[in-house]
Amino acid sequence: MQDRLRFFIPTIADILFVVTFLTISFYADNGLLNDGDTGYHIRAGEFILDTLSVPHHDIFSFLSPPIPWTAHEWLSEVIMALVHRNFGLTGVVILFSFLISLVYYLLFRISCTSKTNIILAILVILLVMTSSTLHWLARPHIFSQILFLVWYFILNSYHYRDKKYLYLLPLLMIIWVNLHGGFIAGYLIGNLAQSFSPDAEKRSSSRKRATVLASVTALCLLASLINPYGYHILLFPFNLVSNRFLMDHVSEFISPNFHEIVPFKYLLFLMIAFLALSRERLDIVELLLVLIFTNMALYSARHIPLFAIISAPIIMRQGEAILNGRHGVFFDFLKRRSEAISSIDKAAIGYFWPIVGVLAVIFFAAYGRVEYKFDPKKKPVAAVEFLKREHIKGNMFNSDEFGDYIIYAAWPDYKVFFDGRSDMYGTEKLKEYFNVTQIGQGWEKVLEKYDINWIIFDSNSILSRVLIENDGWRLIYSDKVANIFVRNIPKYYYLIDKY
Repeated sequence: MQDRLRFFIPTIADILFVVTFLTISFYADNGLLNDGDTGYHIRAGEFILDTLSVPHHDIFSFLSPPIPWTAHEWLSEVIMALVHRNFGLTGVVILFSFLISLVYYLLFRISCTSKTNIILAILVILLVMTSSTLHWLARPHIFSQILFLVWYFILNSYHYRDKKYLYLLPLLMIIWVNLHGGFIAGYLIGNLAQSFSPDAEKRSSSRKRATVLASVTALCLLASLINPYGYHILLFPFNLVSNRFLMDHVSEFISPNFHEIVPFKYLLFLMIAFLALSRERLDIVELLLVLIFTNMALYSARHIPLFAIISAPIIMRQGEAILNGRHGVFFDFLKRRSEAISSIDKAAIGYFWPIVGVLAVIFFAAYGRVEYKFDPKKKPVAAVEFLKREHIKGNMFNSDEFGDYIIYAAWPDYKVFFDGRSDMYGTEKLKEYFNVTQIGQGWEKVLEKYDINWIIFDSNSILSRVLIENDGWRLIYSDKVANIFVRNIPKYYYLIDKY
C-alpha cells in the first residue's frame, strides 16, 4: 500500500515539470511561436525529407546566384518537419514545450544533491527558469540546451565524483553537431591549470584528468566532422561571433538591456552575493565556467539560458555553504523545513504525474482543444493570403520576420529578399537591408539593384510611411500588421485600379 502511495506522490522535480509543461502548452498567446524562424526551419526540414539531401545553397530567397548556406541545424529541422507533417504547428509547440520543461526537470534533479537545501534549490531553479524565458522559442537551440545539460552532468560527474561516462561524449557530439553546437574547453583548461598546483598529489591527478579530457576532446573533434559540411561546420560559430556588424545589429545577439525588468540581472546578483558571502572557494573549473558564461550572457542575451544552466549548481553549492555556517531562528527553521520536504521528496517514486501531464496535453490536442498557429496580430497572415490570391509577380522586398512567415506559408510560390538567416546573407546584404528599412542614403538604388517591384512590410514603420507619400509606389493592401506596395508602373495597373 505504501509503495502504491509513493508511486502517486509527485517529487519536486515532477511538479516543476508539470507546471512548466502545462503552462507553456495551454498558454493562449503561446510565446513559442513569437519568432517566425520556426516557419523556415520547418520548410527546410521538409525540403531535406523530400529531396533526401541537405542544402548547401540558399533555397528560400530569389537572390542569384544562390548564396552558400550552412544549414547547421538540419537534423533539428528534419525532426520539426516530421512533427509538423503529422501534428501541425500544435505538435511542434507541444514538442518544444516538453523539451523546455525537460531541461529544468533534469537541471533540478542534477543540481539538487542530498546535501542541498531543497527550499534554496527551488528558489534558484525558479529564478533560473524566469531568466531563461526570453529564449523559450520553438527553435533548434532548445535541442542544444538539452545536450548542453547532459554534457555538464557527464563532465561534472567525472570532475567531482570520478564517474566515467566520458565515452558518451563523442557519441553525443555526432548528434549535437548536426542539431546545433559544442562544449568542453572550460573543463580541459581548468584541469590544465590545476596541473601546476603546488600540491604534488593534486597536480598529478589533475594532469591525469587533463590527459583524459584532451583525448576525449580529440575524439569529439573527430566525431564532429561527421556532418554534411565536414570541417566547414566547425568554422561556422567562429565566423558568426566574429561578425561585429551582425552581433551589433541583430536583436537576439545584442547584450541584455538592464533598463528593463530582466530576471537574469537578479540571478547574476544572487551569484555574486553568494560568492562574496560563502567561505567555500570555487575551484579553478567552476571559476572558469563562471567567467566564460557570465561574459557570454553579458555579451549576448541569447546566451543567458546557458549561463543559467551553468550557474544553478554553483549557486546552490555556495548557498548551502552559507546556510551551514549560519544559526538562528530563521536559519534553523529553514533547515528543518528543508529536511522535512527532502524526506518526503526522497520517499516519492516520481514520473507518474509528468507522464499524465504529457498524455493529457496530447489528448486535448488530438481533439482540437489545444491548437496553435502563428498569431495574425503579429505575423502577416492575412496579407500572405492576399498574395496567394493575387499571385503578384516580380521580386519582393520584405522584413526579416515577414520573410520567415512567407517561407512557411507561401514558399516556393514566393521567394523572399531577406529572412531570419542573417548569418547566411552576410554583412553587405544586411547593410543594404537596413539601408532600405531605415531610409538611408541611396535606399532606392538598393531596390533598383535587386529589381524590387513590390514590397510587403510592417504597417507601423518608417518605410511604409515614406512609400505612402512616394508617387513611384502604390498601396494595394493594408491591415494593422502589414502593408503591400507595388511600383506605379503598367505591369501593376490592374492591381492599382482594383485596390
